[in-house]
Amino acid sequence: MIKKTVTMSDIAAELGCSTVTVSKALSDKDGVSDELRQRIKQKANEMGYRVSCVSKNSREAPTYNIGVLVAKRFISDASAFYWVVYRYIVELLQKQSYYGILEVISEKEERTGAMPNSITDQKVDGIIVLGQFSDQYVEGMLSTRIPIVFLDFYSSRSDVETVLSDNFFGSYSITNYLISKGHRRIGFIGSITATSSIQDRYMGYYKSLLEHGIPLRDDWIIEDRDGEGINFKTFSFPDEMPTAFVCNCDGTAYQVINQLKVMGYRIPDDISIVGYDNHIYSTISNPRITTMDVNSYHMGSEAVEILVKKIRDNNYHCGRILVTGKLLERDSVKDLNTKNTVLY
Repeated sequence: MIKKTVTMSDIAAELGCSTVTVSKALSDKDGVSDELRQRIKQKANEMGYRVSCVSKNSREAPTYNIGVLVAKRFISDASAFYWVVYRYIVELLQKQSYYGILEVISEKEERTGAMPNSITDQKVDGIIVLGQFSDQYVEGMLSTRIPIVFLDFYSSRSDVETVLSDNFFGSYSITNYLISKGHRRIGFIGSITATSSIQDRYMGYYKSLLEHGIPLRDDWIIEDRDGEGINFKTFSFPDEMPTAFVCNCDGTAYQVINQLKVMGYRIPDDISIVGYDNHIYSTISNPRITTMDVNSYHMGSEAVEILVKKIRDNNYHCGRILVTGKLLERDSVKDLNTKNTVLY
């Protein structure tokens, strides 16, 4: 019978602490008391834990594996946007002779700070973090000292490589587009505090309203997901409706259109809808959704290129990279003007 290899997670389970704490203790990093550090090292010795002699940045024995971390809530839908992004990342990594390993993080793992074994036991050469995680979990990932790149998410840390869609300018542009079509009663659908992307898209929408002297109405700012990040199936609309909604993503826009149609509204004759991402929902919707195209392949390419550079050179730093999208005009917006206007 083959003896099971003892991992940091096994040690953490025995002592009732997180794998991040075990990792810090065994590598003599700050953030662990001397008493707990000693207990962890003693338990690791008792359990037969073998410390890898290969440095995470060693060029002599790389694993050629890249961990792609994503929260379970973002890929619970089989057609979720991040599945498309992950596929691109895998293809791009293969061109660099790396393998992409998807690591789906549950709500409990994120809450307790439990890192995947492939990370704590240094089975990957680097990490691409796909989508938002809590500040606590971000700190846990960074404490592993493995090269890391954030994709479609940023934290308050300025020392982490980050690749983002230009969410602020994109939402600003698509709101300007609605205004150019004669709309001045415009709402926003998206839970503003759920992710940094949604918040930036809201701020772009708000900037457009401010510049055009259009007052912001709180009753036209509508949540689209709960506190755990799970999307609502139905939305709570006000009695007095706007003539247009800016939706934070195409998935939300698709659901909004379907619900409004059931309620008796005609899209776009009664209410115009715009989305964001240029995801599959924008083309299967009836009508097809005017949206902001996010070049997810370009974003994935930037993330892979940056991570490979960091693996080869631990001192490499590029900061934050913004990828600009483009507006795709389809069928979900009604022109309220009496004559044609120049688009923004």
